[in-house]
Amino acid sequence: MESATNSTTDAIATMDCDGNTEVFEKVKSKKTQKRKRDASEVYMESDTVAPKRPQFPPISGDLLKGGADEMRKVPVPAHRYTPLKENWLKIFTPIVENLQLQVRFNLKTRNVEIKTCKETQDIGALTKASDFVKAFVLGFQVEDALALIRLDELFLETFDVTDVKPLKGDHLSRAVGRIAGKGGKTKFTIENVTKTRIVLADTKIHILGSFQNIKMARTAICNLILGSPPSKVYGNIRAVASRAAERF
Repeated sequence: MESATNSTTDAIATMDCDGNTEVFEKVKSKKTQKRKRDASEVYMESDTVAPKRPQFPPISGDLLKGGADEMRKVPVPAHRYTPLKENWLKIFTPIVENLQLQVRFNLKTRNVEIKTCKETQDIGALTKASDFVKAFVLGFQVEDALALIRLDELFLETFDVTDVKPLKGDHLSRAVGRIAGKGGKTKFTIENVTKTRIVLADTKIHILGSFQNIKMARTAICNLILGSPPSKVYGNIRAVASRAAERF
């Protein structure tokens, strides 16, 4: 009992041989004391539910526009000039009627010019329309490129065969031939399994699809460029596609 009381006192008195009494004050520690949270406080924090994300209505295009109309230009190469002329009505209609944009083909500069107007409501309409026209210019069918307007999670990816492996001459031609296959069989198989669309333009490869599907198709094409036999590539992409389907 006495030891407990002595330890709690802040001042200790001692007496020397002459009878003088000296008082020694206990020095406080300079270490920072961490604040101890109450158990009830921890319990309350664990029970609190994360706040829900606020839901706001979409803002109209008139409020976000700075006043001046925006415009995008998509250059058209010479070999796509005639297909654009033949399919102009299919390209013109969804851009004007569905996206409420203005579009024209400039004969001097050979650019497809897309412009916003007062009727434009969606702020992402200009990007969708430019991606749609760009996909057609790269060589995709109009029906396939229309998916860029209807769906939000579709992307375009372009890369060169020489980006994967620096090939020249006949080696480069054989690599492109392995990607296409006899009569386009290999390309069609990759498209069907990965649910993408692929365009082979010389040594350029254009892929249209979702992020995960583009990744699967790109991996298969890279394996073909590096020399893997098509049968092995078929098995790999089918296994990856089946695992992705089971996951979802």
